[in-house]
Amino acid sequence: MDIVIVLAFIGTAVALTLAPGPDILFVIVQSIAQDKKAGIATALGLCSGLLVHITAAAIGISALIYQSSLAFSIVKYAGAAYLLYLAWQAFRSREKAALDADAQPSMQYQALYRKGIVMNLLNPKVSLFFLALLPQFTHEGAVPVSIQMIIFGLLFLLQAFVIFSLVSILASKTGRFIFNNPMISRRMNIIQGSLFTVIGLQILFSNK
Repeated sequence: MDIVIVLAFIGTAVALTLAPGPDILFVIVQSIAQDKKAGIATALGLCSGLLVHITAAAIGISALIYQSSLAFSIVKYAGAAYLLYLAWQAFRSREKAALDADAQPSMQYQALYRKGIVMNLLNPKVSLFFLALLPQFTHEGAVPVSIQMIIFGLLFLLQAFVIFSLVSILASKTGRFIFNNPMISRRMNIIQGSLFTVIGLQILFSNK
């Protein structure tokens, strides 16, 4: 693989990861609402979900889902329903502080990790993203195209996790201020609910 192509891909991946989007916003909100470990747990879940999308794109499953209106719709509606359910949970808890001193951190982190995975798995836009991006950097040669796509996908995943982790650390510093302001802390649930609602509706009304 050409080092120039690899560097060009990494530069593109970093720019796309830093662009405002559902994943990075979700990481930021969790880091502010709880702590950097919550953000990193969320990032780890999101990146774990990417493994499935990367593999699906490499072996052609994403293309099959894209071509099948029924399969695409099932994934789309399931993803939108899950996100709207998370929004309902957040709005229902709007009177409670987002930071609960009595909660068990380890359980919260596991829950955020699972949410990150499910959010990515049920978002068909992620599969289509990799299906469109990865082939642009592959070329015919000694290494099969499918393997090249997996390699590029793993590079994307790695840089995304590093960036999300750094963002979590920076965002958590804001969370310290919020922790000392119960009124603002309670409103974090409204912010989370609004974020889930926007993402869910975007998925629901998106076209191929």
